[in-house]
Amino acid sequence: MEAYKKLLLCNKAWVAERLAIREDYFERMVAHQTPAFMWIGCSDSRVPAEDITGTEPGELFVHRNVANLVIHTDFNMLSVLQYAVEVLEVKHIIVCGHYGCGGVRNAMSNKSLGLINKWLRHIKDVYRTHRRDLETIPDFDQRHDKLVEFNVREQVQNLAETSIVQQSWARHGRPFLHGWVYDLKTGYLKELALMKAGAQLEDIYRYDFGPPKE
Repeated sequence: MEAYKKLLLCNKAWVAERLAIREDYFERMVAHQTPAFMWIGCSDSRVPAEDITGTEPGELFVHRNVANLVIHTDFNMLSVLQYAVEVLEVKHIIVCGHYGCGGVRNAMSNKSLGLINKWLRHIKDVYRTHRRDLETIPDFDQRHDKLVEFNVREQVQNLAETSIVQQSWARHGRPFLHGWVYDLKTGYLKELALMKAGAQLEDIYRYDFGPPKE
């Protein structure tokens, strides 16, 4: 059997399983979605957002890229963020990295990998910011894990520095921003960071939106 055909067969089995639980399982989701959570995760195939959080279709609005980055010139990510915050009105945004991340590992090296060099440059910047702490860790794997954590924290900070999030904080008091890391070896998620509406930011990153428009 061709590998892709297995996926189609599994889909049929999954549909049958869901319909056995509830006949209108799919019909009730056709008209709209109201997820409470947005997930910004790594593209790594070993980190399936819905599976590791036990969420059902319609509960998690997902954006994934290499090494779960929040980059202020990435219009793909920003478009997803704006839709999640302003249209879907999500209450929580989760940035989730994972130990064993290939993007982070390659960013720690001097390898030239082509176009992705430009993307991984942002992780190199995180390394430079935390160089002093990272280079006190002699073991490479442990240093890699610590950079994964620093990277998650940095991306949460980047989220808070967007005008999209700050405007929603000012007008609606949401969303909460979370930084998590997933352990491939155990399957567990670890909480690293939490930022609530009005969290302290450097003045240079704060926006003044003025009074709400009528």
